[in-house]
Amino acid sequence: MKKCICIYNPVSGDETFSKKLDIVEDKLNAHDFQVEFVSTKKKKHAIKLVEEACLKEYDLLLVSGGDGTLNEVINGMAKSKKKLPIGYIPSGTICDIAHSLKIPSNIEKALDVILENDPIQMDYCMSNKGSFFYVSGIGAYIDISYTTDSRLKKFLGPVAYFLTGIKQFFTIPMIKAKIEYDKGFLRGHYSLLLVVNSKKVAGFNVINRPILDDGKVDVIIYKYIPFFNNLIYFLSFIIGSRLLPGVSRIKTSRLKIYTDHPNKWNMDGEEVNSGNLNVFVKKQDIQIIVPKKIRKKYFQEGK
Repeated sequence: MKKCICIYNPVSGDETFSKKLDIVEDKLNAHDFQVEFVSTKKKKHAIKLVEEACLKEYDLLLVSGGDGTLNEVINGMAKSKKKLPIGYIPSGTICDIAHSLKIPSNIEKALDVILENDPIQMDYCMSNKGSFFYVSGIGAYIDISYTTDSRLKKFLGPVAYFLTGIKQFFTIPMIKAKIEYDKGFLRGHYSLLLVVNSKKVAGFNVINRPILDDGKVDVIIYKYIPFFNNLIYFLSFIIGSRLLPGVSRIKTSRLKIYTDHPNKWNMDGEEVNSGNLNVFVKKQDIQIIVPKKIRKKYFQEGK
């Protein structure tokens, strides 16, 4: 039998995944997989678990949790020479990565995707503040994912993020920054900076047709415009960022953002230190299993 390790976050989302391990085991056994379950015990525990798993003879790494759990998995992979193929069962509150990759939240349907498709090579980003899978950002509303009370997230789901966001409506930051990228540099005062390798961020479509294996990320840059910042955010999520004044978008394989603003950075929904950000895209360096329609839509190698 093939060997699989399942690393899961028992307190992710509504905390029900750990009650359904028998469903996962039965389905994997039926497809000739012997599965070992390991739960995370604390923050960043998945990083160590993945490093250890990559040293053993597993054929598949199954992950269940939210975007933060998957971020830890990517950071564990980044430290390892061997990269195990990842099968993802989303169980967090929002799960932007799962929505972007059209991976179902239903356990059995997610397992069908994993068992019926081959892995595809996907980009991820390394930085001076750690690795991230789909987004890093600084500025307005960027800390909602980790400042929202976990009890609210459990009982209210995505509504909890909306309630937290209301509190920040009148406190838009002004961030002085210099941005260096493949084709030049920008300098100015901004309210929000997003480095994106995804279609969705915080549940909103921010990139219409992302390419997730080209060795580049999209960077969306919102200028600080007093009294109009919130309107620009709203419109950008409705009609797209390309058509709005005060919003720039670039695509690059390397990125340096210099800023001394005290706001912390967000990486895949997790808080990291403030200060300069130095990003390098690792092209096609992670194996992940996605539905066939997504391979054709967002991956050049899947066409």
